[in-house]
Amino acid sequence: MAPRIGVAGAGSLGYHHVRILRDMPEFELIGFTDQRIERAAQVSSELQVPAFDTLENLLDQVDALTIVVPTPAHFEVAKAALERGKHVMIEKPITTTVEQADELLEIAARTGALVQTGHVERFNRAVRAALPYVREPKFLESDRLAPFSVRGSDVAVVLDLMIHDIDLMLTLVGAGADDIAAVGVPVLTPMVDIANARVTFTSGAVANITASRISRERVRKVRIFQPSGYLSLDLGAGTGEFFRLKGAPDLTRLASGGVPDLAEFVDRIVLDAPEGEPLRLEFESFAGAIRGDAPVTVTGEDGRRALQVALRIVAEIDRTIPALRA
Repeated sequence: MAPRIGVAGAGSLGYHHVRILRDMPEFELIGFTDQRIERAAQVSSELQVPAFDTLENLLDQVDALTIVVPTPAHFEVAKAALERGKHVMIEKPITTTVEQADELLEIAARTGALVQTGHVERFNRAVRAALPYVREPKFLESDRLAPFSVRGSDVAVVLDLMIHDIDLMLTLVGAGADDIAAVGVPVLTPMVDIANARVTFTSGAVANITASRISRERVRKVRIFQPSGYLSLDLGAGTGEFFRLKGAPDLTRLASGGVPDLAEFVDRIVLDAPEGEPLRLEFESFAGAIRGDAPVTVTGEDGRRALQVALRIVAEIDRTIPALRA
């Protein structure tokens, strides 16, 4: 029997939660809730899915809940669900503070409920294709640029956009963050709208991460440098390439003059993985974890780890902003 699921929040992203879950045989979508009466009626009419008047009434009818409310409300909604033993998938960031995340994880451990964090880029086709080739990365770069949107502007761009790449860097490196240097500035909102962070990991790897929500074009790219070669990922297109060294290059030949033929010592591998809408794949992994077929792919602990690094970056930016304004 498919687990019964509901959706809390029917904004721009919540709409897609409802749309996709409605058509998934892995779940029985019971309905959704949104505090905005007109929005709830609109989504219910368009998608032909029941809208519940309160979260409590929805929780009475479900086994699991996806949480797509504004970030400041993540904690209260997730706490209400977890206290009743309902499995939750919480969109990133998991909460606004590490202490809130810890409390949710404690409740989940007590009630036996699962917590999955909505770091959807883990399910991006380019990332899925690259992971088998990633070995001891030494330097990583990510650029995530987007035009301005009111959605997410209630928090700094670090928690809105950069946190995707923070989670990816932690996953690719496989080590915790050590030193952090960061700068950022508010432009269109009172919050930081563009930020850059340089993170040194306990493994010695270094990541340079840039995020902006005031760009003219959308860019989502990651570059990974490691002893075996160089990976270039376009997350927007879901594509990537791996330029893998065939062996130690002959430096004498390279220094002999002329333009070297890279094909002599580098293999170009086009990265590929099965097609799949990342959000749907994320839900499939959640369903599998609820059934007990597989562990949670992106755990609550993963969400806490990414949040902790993001908040350290925010704190470092807050420390540097007065100097930038001087």
